[in-house]
Amino acid sequence: MAKPTVALQLYTLRDLTEKDFLGTIRKAAEIGYKAVEFAGYYDTPAKDLKALLEDVGIEAPSAHIGLNFRELNKLESDFAKQIEYAQELGLKYIVTPWAPLQENPTDEDITSLAKILEKAGKQAKQAGIQYGYHNHDFELKLVNGKPALDLLLERVPSEFLIAEFDLGWIHMGGKKPIDYVTRYAGRVPLVHFKDFGRGRSDTEVGKGVVDLKSVLVIAEQVGIEYFVVEQEEFASSSLESAKISLDFFHKNGFA
Repeated sequence: MAKPTVALQLYTLRDLTEKDFLGTIRKAAEIGYKAVEFAGYYDTPAKDLKALLEDVGIEAPSAHIGLNFRELNKLESDFAKQIEYAQELGLKYIVTPWAPLQENPTDEDITSLAKILEKAGKQAKQAGIQYGYHNHDFELKLVNGKPALDLLLERVPSEFLIAEFDLGWIHMGGKKPIDYVTRYAGRVPLVHFKDFGRGRSDTEVGKGVVDLKSVLVIAEQVGIEYFVVEQEEFASSSLESAKISLDFFHKNGFA
């Protein structure tokens, strides 16, 4: 298997994308990223976005797409529109970045969410796209002695739900990133490389306390295809932080 490709979650550059979406993708390519993950399209026609990706020579394997949890009767129709756009764009993965869970989730809460995710996964699969879920730390809360995240992955068949583990949030949830990517080997084609410094403030990849290097070592073995850089807080600028994070991968034999 080939080494994973280093991608940039464009939410990292949201201060730039909201002003110049296509131009920001060009900047990501110019500083050395080989792929991007979308967090919104800014009303850009799919054909225009696809043309831009081809022009700058950058991949777009995935996008974060929220489900309409507030109006479940509209969830399927809303998601169908997103799937249609993703098909035109040529995405391989659609990932839901967040789902509502109670402060102290119950087994019933997990079962209800699992049913929703499985339904979305089946809908995406019918269109030839794999569906996934991206975690935060709250999914690591215990429900009957087991993390909610594990229960979700147990209750939704892998053919309908892949995991996009956010390694930083797994760390913040009190778990080891390497344990999760190993436990779910073959089901984790995408991982978010998020690092944390003090408290809940994130930082550039390699500058914080999260054990990310251990995942680099086994990435090919467990089937990871893309390392996705994501950051929300910046000491200088979002673009400079994206460059620093990419340098971490260069120094460790990737990118």
